[in-house]
Amino acid sequence: MDISVVVPLYNESESLPKLYEWLSRVMRENGYSYEILFVDDGSTDGSWNVIRCLHERYPETVRSVRFRRNYGKSAALYCGFKRAEGNVVITMDADLQDSPDEIPELYRMITEGGYDLVSGWKKKRYDNRLTKNLPSKLFNATARMVTGIQLHDMNCGLKAYRNEVVKNIEVFSEMHRYIPYLAKNAGFTKIGEKVVQHRKREFGESKFGLSRFVNGYLDLMTLWFLNKFGKQPMHFFGLAGSLMFVIGLVAVVVVAAMKLHALANGVKAMLIGTNPYFHIAILMMILGCMLFLAGFLGELVIRNSQTRNDYLIREEI
Repeated sequence: MDISVVVPLYNESESLPKLYEWLSRVMRENGYSYEILFVDDGSTDGSWNVIRCLHERYPETVRSVRFRRNYGKSAALYCGFKRAEGNVVITMDADLQDSPDEIPELYRMITEGGYDLVSGWKKKRYDNRLTKNLPSKLFNATARMVTGIQLHDMNCGLKAYRNEVVKNIEVFSEMHRYIPYLAKNAGFTKIGEKVVQHRKREFGESKFGLSRFVNGYLDLMTLWFLNKFGKQPMHFFGLAGSLMFVIGLVAVVVVAAMKLHALANGVKAMLIGTNPYFHIAILMMILGCMLFLAGFLGELVIRNSQTRNDYLIREEI
């Protein structure tokens, strides 16, 4: 099979028939063998009934999964990726803001251009500039700096993947924003970008609020830490704890030396126990020990983890 189109959705019943017709027209015109995977993320507006009707009319091309409740886009993509059979996997939103006409070029970039992943870039957007455009630019600038992946729109829903990529990454929590980073960490480094059309929403309203940007930054820090120190937590906690302990110890010695020097010269000096620098130094030593212990416990957890020796094998002869 050439293409699997994975469509996560939540309350998009009005747009689904038009989306299917558009997708199927593009596939037929280009002679692709394909499947469309609708993942209903707990919709309450009748989206599942629409999907069921589409499946009854087009059983050879429509597959679908329905969650019992709303789990989020990452969960929907994870389930879609597990079931995708096409050589190239396309993801797109169900709100008709992503154009299926972009698929042939995305497919070509994967199959002929040799890319592992191609992300869309909605260069010209029709969103509210204050609540979406500006925060999105800030978010993407930070993501480029932290991940080292030079994409202008990392969170764009329209992406194309080599099948091997989606089978070797795990999308969880709200990590769908950073799939290119997950792919890079898994060894798929040929990541490209294509300017794509952004269309105005025809039905309903956006399901995402400003909170996604706050959550996005926290998730980015989590991914960075897991990639950097996930297998060696002692390298982070042990180093930080050791430095803090040593600085605290040196500070205690300095405070004590200053007290002794004052006594030797007959100068009245503050009692060590009432000196605020002494208490700060002791606190740093305690925190240093706690950080070191956290790293040690992290190493014990990693050593007993079932996935401690899980490595992605590219090829075997």
